[in-house]
Amino acid sequence: MRRSLVLPAVLALLAPLGACGLFGDDGDPGAVGTQLAEALTARDLADVPFTGAAGEVDDETPATAYDAIVADLADAEVVVTAATADPEGDKATTTLTWTWHVHGAQWTYQSTADLVRVEETWQVAWDPGIVEPSLVAGERLEVDLLTPRRGDILDRNGDPIVTNRDVRRLGLDKTKIEADQVTDSATAIAELLDVDVEAYVKRAEASGPKAFVEAIVLREEEARTIDPAYGDVPGAVSIGAQMPLAPTSTFAAPLLGRVGPATKELIDNSEGRLAAGDQTGLGGLQARYDVQLAGTRGIQVEAVGGEDGERELFATEPVDGTPLQLTLDTALQTKAETVLADVEPASAIVVLDPETGEILAAASGPGSGGQTTATAARYAPGSTFKVVTALALLRSGLTPESMVECPATVVVDGKTFKNYDDYPSGSLGEVTLREAFAQSCNTAFINERGELGTDDLADAAAALGLGVDHDLGFPAYFGQVPPAAGETEKAADQIGQGKVLASPMAMAAVAASVRSGHTVVPKLIRGYDVEQVAPNQPLTTDEARQLRTLMRAVVTEGPGSFLGDVPGEVEAKTGTAEYGTAEDGSLPTHAWMIGTTDDLAVAVFVETGESGSRTAGPLLEQMLR
Repeated sequence: MRRSLVLPAVLALLAPLGACGLFGDDGDPGAVGTQLAEALTARDLADVPFTGAAGEVDDETPATAYDAIVADLADAEVVVTAATADPEGDKATTTLTWTWHVHGAQWTYQSTADLVRVEETWQVAWDPGIVEPSLVAGERLEVDLLTPRRGDILDRNGDPIVTNRDVRRLGLDKTKIEADQVTDSATAIAELLDVDVEAYVKRAEASGPKAFVEAIVLREEEARTIDPAYGDVPGAVSIGAQMPLAPTSTFAAPLLGRVGPATKELIDNSEGRLAAGDQTGLGGLQARYDVQLAGTRGIQVEAVGGEDGERELFATEPVDGTPLQLTLDTALQTKAETVLADVEPASAIVVLDPETGEILAAASGPGSGGQTTATAARYAPGSTFKVVTALALLRSGLTPESMVECPATVVVDGKTFKNYDDYPSGSLGEVTLREAFAQSCNTAFINERGELGTDDLADAAAALGLGVDHDLGFPAYFGQVPPAAGETEKAADQIGQGKVLASPMAMAAVAASVRSGHTVVPKLIRGYDVEQVAPNQPLTTDEARQLRTLMRAVVTEGPGSFLGDVPGEVEAKTGTAEYGTAEDGSLPTHAWMIGTTDDLAVAVFVETGESGSRTAGPLLEQMLR
């Protein structure tokens, strides 16, 4: 695709010059050649001595002629050097070497300038061929940018997720209407397409008389649903085009980002890589990997305006972008987004391969408002964190069959902690650690806090992939398990509140680590080298086996029993975490649930819900089935 780059001329229009800027009577034309080269580099010919009216046509001077020839190269850097041959009588020739840096490409060539002796001084005989040897009067240089094909974003199987798809560009073509129709047509277009009327009309009125004023870009299937009245608006057009798009407008949108026109800020910070009108990545992976995906544009410099039409003088071929391959499974990602489609609060589903840590799905629901809730949100994980606490307790000497106390309430430094409202009364009192875990007894886990040292929770979390940062090549939050400031905070930390935080991705890693028997670090970008930080105390096979026993009990004898008939041996953990403030104590709650099969490790999160099993549970079940 070719795009003409028309840049404003920034060179001053200079007054005609005669024989000025003389160099004395030393008879050296080389000084004038050097002065010419320096003036061409500076794009200021004011002090160059030209021969009388040589080259002037209709009051055009060498300075104005040079301005016109190179106007389209106004933003390009040029360096001109001169080498002048010995004179032959009253004539000499200067060879000029031109080096242009045009949008990242280097264009080098030579031209010549004739020098003549006029009354004992050397002067330059103007000719367009000084600028480029093939130019004749009336021609100028024009730069076209040759746009490469943007690299696709691929799924785990190498199939395109983001690729060029058919779209319709809808807007106002001002060449098709009279000037006094612009306001009415722009208003009608904006109203029919449901875009900001005031802003669109303002843009339409301010644009040039031949402009196409884009209102919106729609996928082909979306464009078919616009009001038929659109076609009756004077000047309203629908132009077929292609854009890099995912299968749907919502597909992994917060994670992928999008492609759109480069902003001034991006252009200014691109060190010349981007220019006005370029398409570039805006947010997400499209922005982070824009250099790889965008490729390298080519350029074409032509001589235009002559009798022979356009002539190519220099060109570089565009280099297409390189695809970016992800670990996403298109079918699972689509399923996750379908499952979340009707969830109003912020929500997320993350699915990992429990053995490799590859992210198979990372869906943020519509209530997330475009934020990457799945991988980068920071929330208290509630009782799903009891998997971490359980590992710390196992390391302290407990086993799944160890007896622990589960009272209805427990008071720590004056603060009362209790179990959830419908906690089964039959599981109160002295119970096994397995039963306390399966039924999610807050008080039992809080009562055991004395068994743990300052760093035990953090070490257990790190062994399960939580709380240790890694550079994954995309926005990712691994959570935090800071040392508790006091007994009350330590009690809250035991049950995934206090200052403990996690993302859905981090909790999926916890589940995957238990299932696989080793610390799992999520991966999304194929070929991205993730330097794994080894935990202080790695997860052992026996520890993972015992944790799996606890998580299996959630399904066989706890609130995850609805997963009992899901094919395979499902292991799970529910979680609910209070947040916010309320004078009457009726705090809203985050709803969590994690679950695994041999092939999947899934974390489900809903920002505000009734409970883990009732709100997140049905969503998890849909994913596992």
